[in-house]
Amino acid sequence: MAEYKLLLPSMGEGVMEATVITWLFNEGDQVKEDDSVVEIATDKVDSDVPTPVSGKIVKILKQKDEVAKVGEAIAILEIEGEGESTATEEAKTETPVPDAGTIKAIEEPLNPTATSHVEFSGDLYLSPLVKSIAQQENISESELKTIKGSGLEGRITKEDILAHVSNRGNQPAPQAAPVQQAASTPAPKAVASSAPATTISTSAGDEIIPMDRMRKIIAENMVKAKQIAPHVTSFIETDVTNVVKWRAKNKDMFEKREGEKLTFMPIFVKAIVKAIQDFPMINVSINGDNIIKKKNINIGMATALPDGNLIVPVIKNADQLSLSGLAKAINDLAYRARNKKLRPEDTQGATYTISNVGSFGNLMGTPIIPQPQVAIMAIGAIVKKPAVLETKDGDVIAIRQLMFMSHSYDHRVVDGSLGGMMLKHVHDYLQNWDLNTEI
Repeated sequence: MAEYKLLLPSMGEGVMEATVITWLFNEGDQVKEDDSVVEIATDKVDSDVPTPVSGKIVKILKQKDEVAKVGEAIAILEIEGEGESTATEEAKTETPVPDAGTIKAIEEPLNPTATSHVEFSGDLYLSPLVKSIAQQENISESELKTIKGSGLEGRITKEDILAHVSNRGNQPAPQAAPVQQAASTPAPKAVASSAPATTISTSAGDEIIPMDRMRKIIAENMVKAKQIAPHVTSFIETDVTNVVKWRAKNKDMFEKREGEKLTFMPIFVKAIVKAIQDFPMINVSINGDNIIKKKNINIGMATALPDGNLIVPVIKNADQLSLSGLAKAINDLAYRARNKKLRPEDTQGATYTISNVGSFGNLMGTPIIPQPQVAIMAIGAIVKKPAVLETKDGDVIAIRQLMFMSHSYDHRVVDGSLGGMMLKHVHDYLQNWDLNTEI
């Protein structure tokens, strides 16, 4: 018999580690090739890790809530064969452990000026979340070393650093001293390193519900997005009567032919993609003082999950897909999102995002721009309303299918003219939808 080390596989660009949620098998259990053996969580998505070989789990190396890096062994399997396992070495070549330089480059923030006031030498192991909190709270490395970690091998966990921040805010003595000592010039007195923790009173019968892991990530990302980007939102009302008629005409035929539902979403995405092609400076990111103009058009699709959380799977190269291809891609991503079958790479690389607030009966919304994108569009509910139509015989009032769209954009690089014109082009594409469009 030989030993096989099950390694944490590569999970997409920028994902360097994952937390073990739960093991689906115990030590001593037999597993078959391609069995999912452990559930893991990254800051992007939850997923399963399958085993590429059959055998018996003889030792679990990473327990629940412990963090493993890509390429690190998480379990040892006993497999058929003799001598030292060569399969382990083969696996290592498939998912090599990134060197320190690669990790540093990947973890480099898109906006370095936002966190350049705190630097870490690498003597401390800090997860990306803990490092982010330390940077936001201006906690220096010397101050971090005073925190007693409760994690594996004394590592500082998120709970440890949040407890430190809370106590730090309630202490009467100023806590920014370590940062000021490290800085070449002291920060202005009016700028506090962290606000005192707010005490929330509770009453009899109040229920305290701890945030789950995904809700904490969503909360952190939303706060960051609003802090980084000055949001502006434009609105427009669009007559989508032709879109409604076209879908009603084609949905049964499409479902019979493809075995797929035809929703409004692929139509909206198609119009947005065409407008992005008209205004490519919407499809950008900001890196310090540089604007990165994206070649690919990858559309993020905000998706509500059964547990009330939100995830944004990504339609890659949406500009290269037909309406039929968009419908299939959207249905596939939505199904896998709601059934926790997304892969980490399915949530990465979006360059523009769409949010269908109309699916909840809302007329409009003011969506928050996901970083590092610079714009997002919200689609409202389609509602029958009386509207004025211009005809050759004069104006008439008719019942039309109307829908609001709202476009939030980052005013650092997107001015009202660009943000407004892009929205108007989406409006025009939808309002003038050709009833003879093929799918």
